[in-house]
Amino acid sequence: MEEERIFWVAWAQIPGVGSILLQRLQQHFGSLAVAWSASAMQLAQVQGFGRQLGAKITAERSRLNPETRYRQHLQKNPQFWTPADPDYPRLLLEIPDPPPLLYYRGQIDREENLGIRPLVGIVGTRHPSEYGKRWTRRMSAVLAKCGFTVVSGMAAGIDSEAHIGCIESACRTIAVFGTHLDKIYPVANRTLFQKIVSHGLVLSEHPSGTRTRPEHFAQRNRIIAGLSRAVLVMEAPQRSGALITARVANEFGRDVFALPGRLEDYTFQGCLRLLKNGAEMIVNEEELVAMLGGMPKLDHPQQLSLFQKTPASETSEPSASPAASMPELEPQLQRVWKAIATEDAPFDAIVEAAAMDAATVSSALLQLELLGYVEQLPGMRYRRS
Repeated sequence: MEEERIFWVAWAQIPGVGSILLQRLQQHFGSLAVAWSASAMQLAQVQGFGRQLGAKITAERSRLNPETRYRQHLQKNPQFWTPADPDYPRLLLEIPDPPPLLYYRGQIDREENLGIRPLVGIVGTRHPSEYGKRWTRRMSAVLAKCGFTVVSGMAAGIDSEAHIGCIESACRTIAVFGTHLDKIYPVANRTLFQKIVSHGLVLSEHPSGTRTRPEHFAQRNRIIAGLSRAVLVMEAPQRSGALITARVANEFGRDVFALPGRLEDYTFQGCLRLLKNGAEMIVNEEELVAMLGGMPKLDHPQQLSLFQKTPASETSEPSASPAASMPELEPQLQRVWKAIATEDAPFDAIVEAAAMDAATVSSALLQLELLGYVEQLPGMRYRRS
């Protein structure tokens, strides 16, 4: 594992090789350590590379010693995960472009990283109304007390209110930065940052010293959406970064909720547009918690097993209940059907149990639903019909 960490850091230093190409390298060669010694011709065979990029990479590699660069990186960035690490957030690995290096500070909760404790994103405008602030704190506090961990971006406005609602309830929260972790933005949130580090976690995909760019904040939104099982937009105008998060969440197969506002309120026009386009409406705390699946039963052995990888000597598919009849299906559909427990199962648990990528599972679930073998429930949960 240490060797693979070294090469995740080394590859991250190569210009022109972003998170998507790194994923393809890892899948093609099975290891970034193996990919490092590949020839320019071998690299050119990987989708998205080609001869020109392959030649450029070999030239860049010749000037870089992976072990030396890794030690230098650790001096300035002692705490980070790579996709090769067991603590790398599992849900984040499902998105098309997970950060190759994810830097952190604070208190690690492995149940969050494994997907056992559910994460919910809360986002919105930097200039909220008192109504938006009040409901954001109220919702974040309720969700935190019900066992959910709230994720937001620590920006001014709704993001800050979401974090504060958790902290005032003495609960965890996670902040995803658009800057590196040594740069608190906005500066007014320095005290909030310290409180989050003491009771939760702060994350960034940028190493120490990275120059802040406007596009980093938009890129940060995909991490919030990727970490979360659902995203709540509490207040947003029609042009808002929160709507980017909602769109990306939809693309990742996450549920999107929006808080309704008055028709004449400019800062709620984005929320109303989301509701028109199919987002779930936030009506009250009880209904929201119910739609998100209720309080998670973290100590339930059967639920825990859905998120745990089975040893290679054991089957990766749970056995079907003797009382349930096995439908005659195509192998791919049957695999997903068998991965659904007889009781309600969340989408990410089905992905884990079926050992298939999220897009394939989502397509299979839709087909099973149309065939009448599977029923979709609120909160991206499924059960056999």
